[in-house]
Amino acid sequence: MKPATTIRSHLEAYLYTQQMSINQFSIQSGINSGTLSRLLSGQQPIAMNHLKLITRGMGLPEDYFYSMYVDECFLYSAPTWRRLRPFILNSAELGRLDCIELVVKNLLDNLIYAPMLFEVAEGLFHEHQWEAAAVLYKNVSTSEKYQHSERLAICQYRLFRIAVGDSQTLNLQAALLFECYIDRLEVMDQLEGLKHLMHVYYSLHKWDKVDELAQEMHRLAKLSYRHLHRSERKDKHDKSPEKPLFFYVLYSHLMRASVCEEHRDYESALKYVSLYMDKSWILENGEEDRRILEQFQEWGTANTLLYRMMSGDYGVLPEYVAYIAPHANEIFVALYHIMISANRFSWNVDEILEQFPSYIPYRTNLRDFGLLHNQQILADQYSTFLAELALYFLRHQRQEGIGFLLQSLETSAKIKSESIIIKCVNLFEQFRQQASEDQTEQYKLLIGEVQESNDKKIDHASSFV
Repeated sequence: MKPATTIRSHLEAYLYTQQMSINQFSIQSGINSGTLSRLLSGQQPIAMNHLKLITRGMGLPEDYFYSMYVDECFLYSAPTWRRLRPFILNSAELGRLDCIELVVKNLLDNLIYAPMLFEVAEGLFHEHQWEAAAVLYKNVSTSEKYQHSERLAICQYRLFRIAVGDSQTLNLQAALLFECYIDRLEVMDQLEGLKHLMHVYYSLHKWDKVDELAQEMHRLAKLSYRHLHRSERKDKHDKSPEKPLFFYVLYSHLMRASVCEEHRDYESALKYVSLYMDKSWILENGEEDRRILEQFQEWGTANTLLYRMMSGDYGVLPEYVAYIAPHANEIFVALYHIMISANRFSWNVDEILEQFPSYIPYRTNLRDFGLLHNQQILADQYSTFLAELALYFLRHQRQEGIGFLLQSLETSAKIKSESIIIKCVNLFEQFRQQASEDQTEQYKLLIGEVQESNDKKIDHASSFV
C-alpha cells in the first residue's frame, strides 16, 4: 500500500534532494532547529505560522500545502480551534474555499464549533469576503436547521445579502428563502432586512409586496421608537439599528409613496410625501440625524414636483429640472421619470436631453449613487430608461433609437428582466424598418443569447423536479 503524502514527507524529500540539514533549513526558513526537528518527527503538530515558514522556505506558493493541512489538522493530530481559525482566515484571503469547506464539514460533526464558525463568518462578512463567509453560513445553517435559533436566521439573512446580484431570477429565489426567517431576527436586524427585501421586490415590480413590507417596517419602527423614548434608560445590551429608528419610519412612507407612484395614484403618493417630510415628532438632533432629515426633505421637494409632472403637468417640468440639476446623484433617476412622462404624454424634451448629454445614456458607474438608489433598483431603471429613450427617438424617426433599444435589450438580458426584454422585442418588431442590416444581425444575436439563457434556466429548474 502506498503511504499517504504528508507535509512532513514533502519536507523530508526536499531536504534530501537539496542535501540540506535541519540546521541549514532552519536558517533558510526561520524556524527554530529544535522545533523543526520535532515537526519532522511528528512530536509537535504543525501550526499555521510553521506552515507559512516551511512553504516560504521551500520556495512554494503560500497555499501549496493547504489541502494537506486539513489532513494534518484532523488525521495526524487532534483538531484545535487555535490552529483551525487562522487556517480558515488565511484560506479565505487566498480564495481557497475548497479548504474551508473541508474544515467545516469535519468540524460540524461536533455542534460546539457552530458558534465559533459563525463568529468567523461574521468577521469575513463585514470585511466583504462574502464568498468565504457564505461557505460558513451555509454549513452553520445546515447544522442548525432544526434549532429555530436566531443564529440560523442571521445566517439566512447574510446569505440573502450575499446572493442578491444582477439576476432578477436569482434575487427572487433569495428573497423568498430569506423571508421565511425574517421574523426570527432581532427587531433592529428585521428593519434592515425589510429594507433589503423591499429593494429586491421593487426591482421585480412586485408593488403589493413592497407595500406589505413597508407597512411592517412602519409598524416595527414606530413601536421601537416609542419604546426607546418611553424607557428611562436604554439597556446597554440593546442592539442599535444601522440607521436611527426614525429613519425606518420615514423610509416606510417613502416606499409607500413609490408604490402609489407605480399605480399612478399621485394624490396618495403626495400624502406619503407629507408624512416623510414631517419631522415635528423626531426628538434626535445629532449631526447625522440632521443630515438624514435634510435628505428626506430634498426627496420630498423633488418628489412633489415629480408627481405633478407624472400626472401630466407639463408646466412643472422646467421647475423640476432646475431643482434636480445641482444634485448630480438625482439626475439619472429624474431623467428616467422624465422620459416615461414624455412618452406617456407625447412631450418634446429635446432641450432637457441636450442639457444632460453625459446621461444619454448614463456613462458613470451606477454604484456611485446614495442611500435610496439601491443597485438592483437602479439596474432595472437603467434598462427601462434605455427602452424609453429608444421609444422616444424611434417615434421621432431618429437613428439613435435602434441603438438605445439594443442597449436596453442587452442590459435587460444581463439582469434577466423578462418584462423589459418583451418590451424591447415588441419595440423592435414595431420599428424594424428603422434598423440597419448590422443592427438586425445584432438583434438576432442578442435574442439568441436570451433564448440560450432561458433554456439554461429551464434545465436548472428541471434538475430540482
